[in-house]
Amino acid sequence: MPVVFPDRFNMADYFLDHNIEKGKGGKIAVYCAEASYTYSDVQGMANKFGNALKSLGVRIEDRVLIVLPDSIEFVAVWFGTAKIGAVITMANTILPTSDYDYYLEYTRARVAVVHSTVLDRFAAAAKRSKHLTAAVIVGPIEGEPRAGFVSYENLTADASDQLDCAETSRDDPAIWLFTSGSTGHPKAAVHLQHDLPYNTECYAKQVLRINEDDITLSVPKLFFGYATGTNLLFPFAVGGATALFPERSTAEAMFEMIERFKPTILTSVPTMINAMLQVEGAGTRDLSSLRACLSAGEALPPELYHKWMDAFGVEILDGIGSAEMFHIYISNYPGEVMPGSLGRVVPGYEAMIVDAEGREAATGEMGTLKIKGDSAALCYWGAHEKSKAAFAGDWCTTGDQFRVDERGYFWYRGRTDEMLKVGGVFVSPTEIENCLLEHPAVNECAVVGAADDRGLVKPKAFVVVAEGFTADAELERELKEFVKTRLAPYKYPRWIEYRDELPKSDRGKMDRRLLREERPDEKD
Repeated sequence: MPVVFPDRFNMADYFLDHNIEKGKGGKIAVYCAEASYTYSDVQGMANKFGNALKSLGVRIEDRVLIVLPDSIEFVAVWFGTAKIGAVITMANTILPTSDYDYYLEYTRARVAVVHSTVLDRFAAAAKRSKHLTAAVIVGPIEGEPRAGFVSYENLTADASDQLDCAETSRDDPAIWLFTSGSTGHPKAAVHLQHDLPYNTECYAKQVLRINEDDITLSVPKLFFGYATGTNLLFPFAVGGATALFPERSTAEAMFEMIERFKPTILTSVPTMINAMLQVEGAGTRDLSSLRACLSAGEALPPELYHKWMDAFGVEILDGIGSAEMFHIYISNYPGEVMPGSLGRVVPGYEAMIVDAEGREAATGEMGTLKIKGDSAALCYWGAHEKSKAAFAGDWCTTGDQFRVDERGYFWYRGRTDEMLKVGGVFVSPTEIENCLLEHPAVNECAVVGAADDRGLVKPKAFVVVAEGFTADAELERELKEFVKTRLAPYKYPRWIEYRDELPKSDRGKMDRRLLREERPDEKD
């Protein structure tokens, strides 16, 4: 059955208010470090903030920039903004001032909601903004109040806790989700009121099978659309609960949070899955509350999947989503995981692999993934040509290289702009990385292209060596031979550079851009 939403529609009613209407107001919706909040609590706080925004002159379709750690205030601000029909935009709390300059200018936000720990980096950008009328500060503010800055606590203290959702339509703008920005500043994918609920109906309810008994916990933070979905919107859509913590996600912190909150669904990324496995005594930690672990952001190597299953016995549902489509549209299904693959198409979506000429590729052939579904963004804001290239008709061109097998499982081969052409043949860095990870000496690795002394591109591997192994020339020769005997010989890394750690983006992905800027330190 197709998913259809009424013409008059506001996503805050779909995700939040319906729980109170169905008699779940007294059910816990949010767990934080020392407190918990019911759906009625969240609604009251969201209503107060929505009314506070209106008092600041924020209207339907005005942008509001949220720069907050995971907290009850983030939840209240998110839903308060949605309820009045303003457009949600979100940014990380660890960015430098120059990035906040960019976000304020790009979004033209009328109001920003910022945590006090960010204030020193944010204040200069706020002062330079030509569009910002007020900055709302969450948390204690030291020193004298600054012009244009207002305390969240003071602003909401006398605001009414009654607020009806704005009379928005299903096709009104609701939220901007930012791309990862791997080739420069991130661009915003503009999503409508029905987009996020559509994916919730298709992925969260039909694949993840989320229900009111689920408690979610996430490695990525709520500003990232992946976590916005799995750790806030999906549980709220079914009357479940989320567990939030503001601190940085580390392997030890994740074990502690799982043992404290007893979540049933863990949202993670391959980097954290690997880090948790490296913790001493990891196999003795209590993950018995989990019924599923989710992975996205980058493909999960099959070796990691098997090690995780051996240690914890909890299925990892690897999948792929994007800011352009809001969330996951290809996924492994519970009980049907194919390690190394990203699973099958989510109900409500269509997928197609095309060759360089745009023709549909044969089964098993590699090509560019195109995806179709009603959660697709309207456009990239302020990027007309890029929008035309990505959103052509009903199809969104992802820029990801895949092949699909005869069973309908999709196998990731890397980003189009990361593919290497070695000896005239395209080579997937992901394939080489997965091969290297099968060697017991390799803890982490990343493969990029580098030019040899003739200017020809060849694979180069950056390797973090596992404990108990020595990063020396002998291991380098061993690793090269290891790849040669398992893949086509031309795919082996011509150079191997050892690192103590590999660069990661603020979304937990491997940041190959930084590695690609470096040149090899030896020639083959």
